[in-house]
Amino acid sequence: MSGILMMVIAIVVLGGAYLLYGRYLQNKWGIDPNAKTPAYEMEDGVDYVPADTNVVFGHQFASIAGAGPINGPIQAAIFGWLPVLLWVLIGGVFFGAVQDFASMYASVKNKGRTIGFIIEEYIGRVGKKLFLAFCWLFCILVIAAFADVVAGTFNGFNLETGAKVAANGSVAMTSIIFIVEAVALGMLLKYGKLNKWVNTAIAIALLIFAVVVGLKCPVYLSREVWHIIIFAYVLVACVAPVWALLQPRDYLNSYLLIFMIVGAIIGVFVANPSCNLAAFNGFNVDGQYLFPILFVTIACGAVSGFHSLVSSGTASKQIKNEKNMLPVSFGAMLMESMLAVIALIAVASFATGEAAKQGLVTQPQIFAGAIANFLSVAGLPHQLVFTLINLAVSAFALTSLDSVARVGRLSFQEFFIDDDTDMDNLNSFMKVVTNKYFATILTLVLSYLLAKVGYAEIWPLFGSANQLLSVLALVACAVFLKKTKRQGAMLWIPMFFMMAVTFTALGMTIYRLCGQLFTVGLTFGMTLQLIFAVLLLCLGVIVAIQGVRKLFEKTNKAVEA
Repeated sequence: MSGILMMVIAIVVLGGAYLLYGRYLQNKWGIDPNAKTPAYEMEDGVDYVPADTNVVFGHQFASIAGAGPINGPIQAAIFGWLPVLLWVLIGGVFFGAVQDFASMYASVKNKGRTIGFIIEEYIGRVGKKLFLAFCWLFCILVIAAFADVVAGTFNGFNLETGAKVAANGSVAMTSIIFIVEAVALGMLLKYGKLNKWVNTAIAIALLIFAVVVGLKCPVYLSREVWHIIIFAYVLVACVAPVWALLQPRDYLNSYLLIFMIVGAIIGVFVANPSCNLAAFNGFNVDGQYLFPILFVTIACGAVSGFHSLVSSGTASKQIKNEKNMLPVSFGAMLMESMLAVIALIAVASFATGEAAKQGLVTQPQIFAGAIANFLSVAGLPHQLVFTLINLAVSAFALTSLDSVARVGRLSFQEFFIDDDTDMDNLNSFMKVVTNKYFATILTLVLSYLLAKVGYAEIWPLFGSANQLLSVLALVACAVFLKKTKRQGAMLWIPMFFMMAVTFTALGMTIYRLCGQLFTVGLTFGMTLQLIFAVLLLCLGVIVAIQGVRKLFEKTNKAVEA
């Protein structure tokens, strides 16, 4: 199959899914364009801040994408292009997009509250506590992994030779300028009251300026220094009002990411790369089983539990009108599935061993190298395109990093707060643990310690934990839809299928690590993996059981939402 044919199939399937299935869900669940959304009802200038559709879409898409839709399909390509393409399209439409839309819908209908509060309201207080503990541990895991990925992307020196790496230095400098520009743009968006097209033109101009300066003035710092800088930045980003940094920075990044996707699509149609992967390599490849490895490895491109945290944790608090939920949640997920298809075409364009010969080792490098090869056919400079694609990939990871840090902070705070908690008369302990600065610092300190282990030690567990989180989100949303007398049957198959995937994957991880524990022993990183795997599995199983019980429980009276 050629790259063009693969791309056309993806465009038709994903575009048709938005127009048909997305609108079907919207009509089935019902929206009220005249309802006062939580962004207005609970407006506090920090987390609850009304924003235009394109701004919230930028935040949602830039936050959920991360490096997942690039890393996952490239890693899973060992099974062949056919299972990867099928799961990205089927999973993206009927699993991921449905989960993201349902999570945002349930949140907006419940005052912008997170999935944790949805569980408390419709499943029970104990379920909420366990879920929030799960989320907090998961967020620590993600922050550690993504911080190390970003630090590696910014590292200005070759690990083997010590020579300067210009591409990394340019990416780092551009990212720094992005942050400074984001603060200025945030002020402009809040106080300027300009036409959205004027704001868009300014954002694009700032983006171009940052890229040009980054290419001309690279900055060279070591990985260790970047670790400290990144965590210091995340600390500020996590507690700052969303309008001051999160919204405008994601708004800027979203244009870069969309330009990257559009450029990649153009590159595929210009170059029409051949597919050098076999369609199917079997159910067992090098000791890796297609079930559950394929469905755990391809996370963000098909379905990802982390998306539910963004949909219900930050984006739902910025929705100005209920009709904006479909494009922001469902639409952003389908855009990410498109990116996953592009990543598959990219890795398929290389013959066996060709990428390694070109010095392309990591998944982002393979992706960037392939897109540069495609666009060089159209006459664009290969090195320039390669650097710009690397920049966009790093923007994905950095955006996800501070979004998940904010979600982790909120999860920790909400663990100690119930509906009947008197926030004006807290005791000393409660004042400390619910303080946003304490919650942020504790979360980031633990993440920093784990990041020093390296993402390679953390990443294998991330996929399983991420997909288990999707199970819990689907369970919570299914119970919400049932309790409020809305149709939720479309969530049942994704929910039970992902249960089978995640419980199997985590069980296999624990079995493997326990086997090594009693034979050769475990490293510090592997010990942390084992501890996190056991805790996450136990918490996940308990919450899932509670939710399924509520799902099959007879309900006579509908709950208002």
